[in-house]
Amino acid sequence: MTAAISTLRTTLATALVNNSLWSTFSFPPSTPIANSVVISPSDPYVTPSNNGKNTIAPLVNFNVNIFVPLLDNEGNLNGIEEMLVSVFNLLAASSIVYNVGTVSAPSVLTSATGDLLTCSMQVSILSNWS
Repeated sequence: MTAAISTLRTTLATALVNNSLWSTFSFPPSTPIANSVVISPSDPYVTPSNNGKNTIAPLVNFNVNIFVPLLDNEGNLNGIEEMLVSVFNLLAASSIVYNVGTVSAPSVLTSATGDLLTCSMQVSILSNWS
């Protein structure tokens, strides 16, 4: 059975926990931190295909945002690539039925905690209306 829209972010975040390497958030924190994975709604967030029927599963779209410290060019790219591969492998090992779309190019984010390198993986999951 698919997870309900109301619990899907937490289900996805739980599948991506790796406490020894990063912090995982099922919501965007007020300030992103280095070495974290953050689940946030994508746009469009929910794509219904029900034509008035609630028995047809909606597609729910998320961004899995990865944040690493901004180091020199090689260090930060290596770090984000390794973390991206680890996140994908955790997702593949989960029981979630998903589709990975694209992964954005790494970009610099200036935050209160310092400069971070970030990228975003698009993930779509069939859900239900309960």
